[in-house]
Amino acid sequence: MKIMETKLTLKLDKEVINQAKQYAESKKISLSKLIESYLLLLTKESKNKEYISPLVESLSGVIELPENYDDKAEYRDYLSEKYK
Repeated sequence: MKIMETKLTLKLDKEVINQAKQYAESKKISLSKLIESYLLLLTKESKNKEYISPLVESLSGVIELPENYDDKAEYRDYLSEKYK
């Protein structure tokens, strides 16, 4: 699958650009990738009411639970133990 990239020019407040660059750098991604991810997030949200963020999506399947796993019972047991 070939990805077609297109250049986009935006006019933004200089301070916003600087903050976005610092944020992208702290996350070790390019500003272009940050903006692309954000736009993808916005467009997916409008299509799906039950949107799953890229981070959560990347974590799906990391933990395998038994078929009979009851999350409500586990949470109830956790709360019972916590508030003894």
